[in-house]
Amino acid sequence: MKTFYKSLLAVTFAASLLSLFSCSKKKTLYLYNWTYYTPDEVIAKFEEEFNCKVKLDVYATCDEMYAKLKAGAKGYDLVIPSNDFVSIMLKQGMIQEIDQSKFTNRDKINPVVTEKLTFDPDMKYCVPYAFSATGVMVNKNKVTGDYPRDYSIFEDPRFAGHATMMDEMREVLGCALVHLGYDLNSLNDAELAEAEALVKNKWSPNLVKFDAEGFGKSFASGDFWLCQGYPEIVYGEVDESLWEDTIEFFIPPEGGPATMDCMVVLKDAPNPELANEFINFIHRPEMYAIFIDTFRYPCIVNTEALQYTTKPSMYPPEQANTCTLKEDLGDSVEKFYNIWQRIRFAD
Repeated sequence: MKTFYKSLLAVTFAASLLSLFSCSKKKTLYLYNWTYYTPDEVIAKFEEEFNCKVKLDVYATCDEMYAKLKAGAKGYDLVIPSNDFVSIMLKQGMIQEIDQSKFTNRDKINPVVTEKLTFDPDMKYCVPYAFSATGVMVNKNKVTGDYPRDYSIFEDPRFAGHATMMDEMREVLGCALVHLGYDLNSLNDAELAEAEALVKNKWSPNLVKFDAEGFGKSFASGDFWLCQGYPEIVYGEVDESLWEDTIEFFIPPEGGPATMDCMVVLKDAPNPELANEFINFIHRPEMYAIFIDTFRYPCIVNTEALQYTTKPSMYPPEQANTCTLKEDLGDSVEKFYNIWQRIRFAD
């Protein structure tokens, strides 16, 4: 009997050691993403299937992410910057090629989306994560009668003192440029001068302020009746049962600014294999549907996921068809910066 118990103890001890050894050998994916932009459920399913851990670090802006990496931050595998920063990072040799042998869900990506990635249409270095567009939101409880459904709505005196636009130069000036019939990424001095005059003389007088983050709460409280910005900021502050009766969201027919957030594997990634597995994993239609249901984005990037979604999106995906990606303008972005200073700090 003693021999039996000794044998049982030895087997149990060996099993414990094996389990401990196995846990210690688990690989870790170091993911660097926007705040509140990675569904917990997707991470949990990935960890289970690939017997790994995912450590998530977050940033509030691409500028913050980029500055941290350029300052020498190491250890991240997968980062999800916006398309203009992907272009910058690609030019600076900060990212490596996608392992196409692992990217078996490549065919799930909407060709309309990849065509917009003019700097990497073949997804050699980046894979789209989400397409997001800014638009216009009207508080239907505060306004009676009809109103313009283009950017001229910001000139409507009914909204004076209850309107806001984003505190972001490419956003606001981009809206002005497309409203005037110009390219959202225009660097033409005459066109930019027209856009500046439109914002300064016709739109700004109606605005309470330029606001990039707090407008959702002010919309929900009834202080703001008209907002330009990302719809999720407003929808996230209004009770879902009130969405239909409270919010009208539209993207003007002339279009507007859009952003494509993309997954990239950093050049010095410790676990590039795991990063490539995650890229492919999240684009399984049933996994991407979890992302869509969590954040209620329109299903634009991976349209096959639509069959697995269970919740309506904030707005129909076809509304975004006229939107244009904000491109990396290099040093020429200084033109926008100078105009923005004159608008923001006008007497």
